[in-house]
Amino acid sequence: MRSLKNSVQLIGHVGNPPEITTLESGKKVAKLSIATNETFKNAQGEKVTQTEWHNLVAWNGVAEIIEKFAPKGKEIAIEGKLTTNSWDDKDGNKRYKTEIVVNEIMLMGGK
Repeated sequence: MRSLKNSVQLIGHVGNPPEITTLESGKKVAKLSIATNETFKNAQGEKVTQTEWHNLVAWNGVAEIIEKFAPKGKEIAIEGKLTTNSWDDKDGNKRYKTEIVVNEIMLMGGK
């Protein structure tokens, strides 16, 4: 159960084209978002689909897979962990961004 302390698994569709950067060290980093959908019936009995967007970061080999095989719209499954970064904006306000650091990726669906 130790590995379940900070573990995220999602299946979703890639939003905008992934942003791939090669650092001076030669390491690659991919930044992208995926959408997950949940469908339910509201109080009036109408079918409603709710979309959630998740920010992802992937490094090295996983980033290379994303660069080559995960364009906008591609369905992917990921496993990773949550991280939160904080910083002060230009007005001195504390800002936060939560991302999923991807450890594994699986390409889903057809082309």
